[in-house]
Amino acid sequence: MDRIDEESQQPVPPVTFTGRKTLVAAAVAVVLIVGALVIRPARQGDDARPPGPSERAASAVGMGAPAAAVDLTALVADREKWVAGHPDDEGSWAVLGAAYLEQARRTAGPGWYPKAEKALKRSLEIHPAEKGNFDAMTGMGALANARGDYATGKKWGELVRAQAPQRWTAYPVLVDAYSGLGDYKGAERAMERLVDLRPGLTAFIRASQVYRDRGWREDAAMAMEHAAGAAKSPAEKAYVLFRLGELAWERGETTEALGQYEGALRADPAQAEALGGRARALAGLGRGGEAVRDYRLALGRAPMPRLALELGELLESLGRADEARVPYDMLRAAAREGADGVNDEVVLGLFEADHGDPGAAVRRLTQEWARHKNMQVADALGWALHKSGDDTAALEYAKKATDRGLRSADFAYHLAMIERGVGDEAGARRHLQEAMRTNPRFSPVRVPLVKEALASIGQPPPGGPENVQPPTPWVAPELPKPAKPEPKPAAAKAAAQKPAAAKPKAAAAPAKPKPAPSPTLTPAPSPSGE
Repeated sequence: MDRIDEESQQPVPPVTFTGRKTLVAAAVAVVLIVGALVIRPARQGDDARPPGPSERAASAVGMGAPAAAVDLTALVADREKWVAGHPDDEGSWAVLGAAYLEQARRTAGPGWYPKAEKALKRSLEIHPAEKGNFDAMTGMGALANARGDYATGKKWGELVRAQAPQRWTAYPVLVDAYSGLGDYKGAERAMERLVDLRPGLTAFIRASQVYRDRGWREDAAMAMEHAAGAAKSPAEKAYVLFRLGELAWERGETTEALGQYEGALRADPAQAEALGGRARALAGLGRGGEAVRDYRLALGRAPMPRLALELGELLESLGRADEARVPYDMLRAAAREGADGVNDEVVLGLFEADHGDPGAAVRRLTQEWARHKNMQVADALGWALHKSGDDTAALEYAKKATDRGLRSADFAYHLAMIERGVGDEAGARRHLQEAMRTNPRFSPVRVPLVKEALASIGQPPPGGPENVQPPTPWVAPELPKPAKPEPKPAAAKAAAQKPAAAKPKAAAAPAKPKPAPSPTLTPAPSPSGE
């Protein structure tokens, strides 16, 4: 044992490599590396370099997510060059169509829609829908929804779902299509399926949309917060921040909305929607000059009818009616000409109702209601009918717009003014107050009208409704006492036949007098003796 302990305490001699050993080890390493490369050759994904602009945009549009303007430009140029030399590549045609569609969303340029349709149809010619060209089919559905043709979007989405129920890209198309058609239960089911299949940015954005339409404002904000956590690129983060700003604006939290819009512009300065949102918030805070500047910048980047209407009304409220003619003329031109099949009927109908021909607005929105029975169309049609003088019919549509629960100051204002038109001052007062509670800065034109209407209607008289209490104290009425039931004949006969037990005789109690039988009426004999 002592010898073993001594040996264990002696230091181990170091390992030395001779030149021959080094050569042998190097040869073994080379053989192992070559063998690994033979078994698994290098792939494109092994490149450690970050993806280029076109690759980033292709990944974004393939996921249905926003893409940066610079990346989109690079992707369009790359795919156009590729399909020029490879005209039978159906996948590249589908990617090119999706890129054109994203350009249309970013710029609001109607000319991008026909180009997207042409590219997607070319992909379907090469690889038909019957053989499972899902990318092109999904693109066609998204294109139809972007144009406001929700019935066509529904057909494409359901076709993809029928052929591949597990393919998640069909469900964002279905959520948008069902919502546009007014089938909110169908939209909710499609959203739940999407979240089950692919929880992420696209799913959380659609969930927030569905919750907002139900009036679940806290759930809508929470779902959008989850989307913010799932966003990766600056363009995705900017879009989510813009949507958070929209939700805050609808809740009447103007300062928070302004912060969200500015955060979106820091992430993506080219986003016109966020610039328009910042203009809306600045106008609500009384910073009208800055709001006019932002509206004009936004319209220069993306001529959206909604922003043009908001700018015109802001200029009108500032006493600059001459300048308001420019955005109004743009809206009138859009109403006359249309724009490559893009559906802006709700905005144009509201513009005609307030600043043009209410009768034309009723005709336009009645046709739109026949196609799309959603809340936005119901509200706009009800308002157009009110402005044309038909408050009875208008009330029906205004209630359709508000019955589902969407919290909108504009909807509440429209309903209140229609109720005032039919003589329901109590309902008008209630919904005017609701509009101000929901968002006290919802419109620079309509907020003063709300205050004026509340002042003219006044408050309900003190003391509550009349005749709530009876004039005299309530006294319980005297009810007749129920008569005791007489014993049945069979039970009485059995009791009489039973021998009585021997008991000591007791003084008999005086018998209670029986009540006299009620007289019975007998019919008098007839003269004939019958």
